[in-house]
Amino acid sequence: YSFKCHRLTEDRGRVAYPVNAIAFHSEHGTFATGGCDGFVYTWDGEKKKRLFQSPRYPTSIAALSFSKDNNLLAVASSYTYESGKIENEPATKIFIRDVNEVEVKPRH
Repeated sequence: YSFKCHRLTEDRGRVAYPVNAIAFHSEHGTFATGGCDGFVYTWDGEKKKRLFQSPRYPTSIAALSFSKDNNLLAVASSYTYESGKIENEPATKIFIRDVNEVEVKPRH
């Protein structure tokens, strides 16, 4: 199925950003997406609802991965050339963040 995933209202109107990464949470059956907007969202796929929006990372999200025990999420933030070559590209960084259960557990 398709859903409205990484969309933001900006000065130029409503903008849809590409999704570059997806990671599945094996315990709850939910998933996280990362996109060129620099945000990570977690989703309940059955209800097609967003569960959580992270703070914005320095640049595009290139990759995501939950740890084997689902307690950590690795987030790779790297410019993905969605706007072509630019001056002073942001540095590539990897963030490891704790996963809070309310961010990934479906709501009933």
